[in-house]
Amino acid sequence: MEQLDQIIFYSLEKSIKSYRQYAQKNITKKGFDITIDQWLVLKTIENNAGMTQQQIAINVFKDYASITRIIEILVTKNFLERDFHSADRRRFDLSITKLGFETLKRLTPIIESNRKKALKGFAISEIELLNNSLNKIIKNCV
Repeated sequence: MEQLDQIIFYSLEKSIKSYRQYAQKNITKKGFDITIDQWLVLKTIENNAGMTQQQIAINVFKDYASITRIIEILVTKNFLERDFHSADRRRFDLSITKLGFETLKRLTPIIESNRKKALKGFAISEIELLNNSLNKIIKNCV
């Protein structure tokens, strides 16, 4: 009989959840009031100015309703500003505030440290192989 820990997708999910819990704990421990998902949305907006909420949702693997809630929280925390789009009143223009940029900058060393710890013991070639393998799975499922 097949055991869960012998299924690659179970191991992938478990590794992602373990990393997210570890990373969130370190972010919170350093006094930041931001979740991994909120950081992902903020970082996506920083890297892709002008992206719609639907595009952000696709980019961070969330449904539209979740992105709407996350954006509302980021606005409330003063990490984001939301203004009506000049050409389409159904859309919003999202811009990162000074506090948002400062938070992203201050989080960078923590995020990098989290990644370094999670990948400890991996050779660069192993990371490249893993990334290539995961990309094959993605292509197979599209």
